Amino acid sequence: MKGKIEYLIEISKKIIIDCCLENGAIVAANPTKNYYPKEAKNYFYVWPRDASFVVMAAEMLKMDNIIEHFIEWVRERAEGWNETGLLYEKYTPNGLLALNRFQPDQTGSLLFAVCNYCSHKPTIRENYKEFILHSADGICKVWNNDHFSIITNDLWEERLTFPDLKDNFNYSLASCISGLSSAYQLYPDEKYINTASKMKEVLIQNAERRGHFFRSFGEIDDERIDASLLGIVWPFNIIDTDNKLAITTIQEIEQRLVRDMGVHRYEHDDYDGWMHNTIHRNKGAGFWPLLNFWMSIVLYKMGNREKAIQYFNTPLLKVDKYIPEQIFNNNIQKSVSPLCWSHTMYLLASKELEII
Repeated sequence: MKGKIEYLIEISKKIIIDCCLENGAIVAANPTKNYYPKEAKNYFYVWPRDASFVVMAAEMLKMDNIIEHFIEWVRERAEGWNETGLLYEKYTPNGLLALNRFQPDQTGSLLFAVCNYCSHKPTIRENYKEFILHSADGICKVWNNDHFSIITNDLWEERLTFPDLKDNFNYSLASCISGLSSAYQLYPDEKYINTASKMKEVLIQNAERRGHFFRSFGEIDDERIDASLLGIVWPFNIIDTDNKLAITTIQEIEQRLVRDMGVHRYEHDDYDGWMHNTIHRNKGAGFWPLLNFWMSIVLYKMGNREKAIQYFNTPLLKVDKYIPEQIFNNNIQKSVSPLCWSHTMYLLASKELEII
């Protein structure tokens, strides 16, 4: 696999560059390229969450200009950010809101990634101070003791939480906890750490009720297992890898979401991403390579290198050049390919597993 791994590393760098536009936007996929399948959905949008992982990879690749240009894009173009400090579901490349549902992790994960970058480069910290403070303030303003004061949407864009039900998505909280905690380390403000601490308290308390993390909790729990729970362990480091909650949660993900070593998003997922002649046919979801890479990182950090490598290799055995959003077990469904987030997670996993 060594030759293929090295080849895909170079391809992944190219895909990231192709998805970084001249105005600083980082799109999820670039359908203007000849390699993009015409049957696939149009992902020529900015999801700040996806871009936050690109920021992490860009730091690793020493592509600092990507980070600088994207944060400038957020400050100058992302509709609404200057007023609220918050980032929403997705944006057009020129910065207009494409969907205005509030996903807390869009702000939390980017705040975390930028703070992490600044902690390694203290000389440029002041360049990002406005972004860090305004984003952290934005998260704090919409947190009300044990829930968000406005309706939130999960990272997969398929479930809402409501203030009157006091429900929260675990992944959303994890990203905001780490984002605020990281901001506090750079610019100590008691409201940042107090808000993060309260978020962590409700997150851990509700996981302990069932012995593992699950999709969302509140007046009504969604007890399904969601692969995004991996984020609680990495990159957000909410709990240690030897914590019983972490171990049990990973076991639940493997038991409920893994088929033939392919990691699926969550129980009963039927999104297939296939669009042709405006008729959408749900034929069942495939497994997501980016989740395989994510799982490999978590397992490696938990000391299980052998299984981590298995998860890492599984998508590589099924792709030749471009890593798609999903891999299906048929030749009918057409996935978004290449997906920038998939290639980004491949690069991050290659680093975390010490393959590169």
